[in-house]
Amino acid sequence: TIMSVQNQTYQNWEMIIVDDCSTDKTAEIILSFQEKDSRIIYLKNETNRGTAYSRNLALKEAKGKWIAFLDSDDIWLPTKLEKQIEFMLKNNYNFSYTDYSEIDENSVETGIILTGPKLITKNKMLAYCWQGCLTVMYNADFVGEIQTIDIKINEEYAHWIKIAEKTNCYLLNENLAKYRKHRESLSNKSYLKLIKWHYLMFRKLDNNVV
Repeated sequence: TIMSVQNQTYQNWEMIIVDDCSTDKTAEIILSFQEKDSRIIYLKNETNRGTAYSRNLALKEAKGKWIAFLDSDDIWLPTKLEKQIEFMLKNNYNFSYTDYSEIDENSVETGIILTGPKLITKNKMLAYCWQGCLTVMYNADFVGEIQTIDIKINEEYAHWIKIAEKTNCYLLNENLAKYRKHRESLSNKSYLKLIKWHYLMFRKLDNNVV
């Protein structure tokens, strides 16, 4: 994952990694990269705080105009940042996403490529979470500071909805990332659990809990 960022054709980036109390060799691996690349910023939570807290910590630390996300086992293709920034600048967009493909736990391509509508308005965003988190990019100067709601699951979807209140989201119709599909991932949960999580998310959004 780190190397997929380092291999970007667009090189003016900072990579903020938040370690939420990992118990493997995460710290050792990250520090070995950081010693050779000052663009990598390593933050570690004192206690396990979850995705929302960790993501918000990184967002507060971020200094760049363009915000993008990449989970610890996903991959960006080399031209992802360059093409997406060019797409947004050329069209004066402040919120965008791209197509992406699936790989399994052993990095084997599943043959599935995911995409969505060319234009996602606020109402369309409320109907469905079209974007893969690893493909989203937005202009922080325009959108402002938006914090992720702590609902333990589907947190990025709530984040996109809050951004969509300020600007539409546009599709760069090109596969520029690889998402690692795990057997225990959200899409493999029961519909009843999915409905429960969505209900909780919309309730917190309605109550403006951030």
